[in-house]
Amino acid sequence: MTDETGPWLVVGLGNPGREYAGNRHNVGFMVAELLAVRLGGRFGRYKRVVADVAEGRVGFGGPKLVLLKPQTYMNLSGGPVAALAQFHKIPAERVIAVHDELDIPYGQLRVKLGGGEGGHNGLRSMSKSLGTKDYVRVRFGIGRPPGRQDPADFVLSDFSTAERKELEFLVDRAADVVESVVTKGVEPTQNAYHGV
Repeated sequence: MTDETGPWLVVGLGNPGREYAGNRHNVGFMVAELLAVRLGGRFGRYKRVVADVAEGRVGFGGPKLVLLKPQTYMNLSGGPVAALAQFHKIPAERVIAVHDELDIPYGQLRVKLGGGEGGHNGLRSMSKSLGTKDYVRVRFGIGRPPGRQDPADFVLSDFSTAERKELEFLVDRAADVVESVVTKGVEPTQNAYHGV
């Protein structure tokens, strides 16, 4: 079981600005926004850390979550993450990054603690700024680009019409996964969601 006394930092990775809002690369923002609604929190701008932040508890008296949407671009996400983790005294193992993942088929979710960044600039920036790769990742599968499309163009494009039909349900399930990690731990969450 996880220690229920300290807060968790949940980082939704994405790019700021309306033009990026529906991009595959911004699915982390989408999950963070849904979690804020569930927790009864509201995002406000933290100018000191160049981020939008919301806070709340899971359930009645459950673990406290600090939700973070960096308002830097993806490749600079680590600065706000490390600053907020330091401010709230949150160790890296209680930091959860929610991000898009090219190497997982669309609609699948995976959880892991630590590991590589798989070429994801947001994760690379977080690892560098936190000084460790030992934080939790909730990986939201977006699949590989079709044909010869450049992966960079693919992640910065919006979800397809077919994908959008499932997107709300999948974002909801990703939020469930985050709540499961903080209330039950990584391994029980893997057991519950990896077969789905």
